[in-house]
Amino acid sequence: MNNWLPKSVILSGALGALSLLPVRLDAATVGEAAPQAKVVDVDDKALWTSDLKGSTAIVFYEDKDSGEVNRALKDELKSLMGEEGMGGIRVVPVADVSDYNSWPSRGFVKDAVRDESKKAGVTIYCDWDASYRKAFDLSKGTSNVVVVGRDGFVKVSTSGAIKEARRKAILEVLRNDVAKKD
Repeated sequence: MNNWLPKSVILSGALGALSLLPVRLDAATVGEAAPQAKVVDVDDKALWTSDLKGSTAIVFYEDKDSGEVNRALKDELKSLMGEEGMGGIRVVPVADVSDYNSWPSRGFVKDAVRDESKKAGVTIYCDWDASYRKAFDLSKGTSNVVVVGRDGFVKVSTSGAIKEARRKAILEVLRNDVAKKD
């Protein structure tokens, strides 16, 4: 190592070199076609990414500990979906259950997800082998939000707690995609 160089010079050189590499600031690449990936419901009925094409979809990819991280967005989304003409948004909750993909835990988890689906009034899909998370390059252990437009392209992809300004931007993306004329 060049001990004679100030740390700031070393850091700026390293950052400069990194700027030449393709960098993904968010999970899936926004503006590209959504990767083809599959999740299943508790009855093992598959939902492929391609099944979302033609609808505006928002995917919440979470594990058992991160379901409340973006509660504010979920509440705001519910309000948006109550607006005239906004009922066409498809909400796709996906549970990262890859840590439980063995007997007997898989059966217990299926029962728990089935109960949560009934309480929420929506089908919760399961990612048993982390293939969905890997295809979308999502973060493990936190809330991930992906918006797939009617054209099948990723419009938004982000992980972690979403601040108010970003939530409003996501809702606007959803609003615009639903209202878009073909």
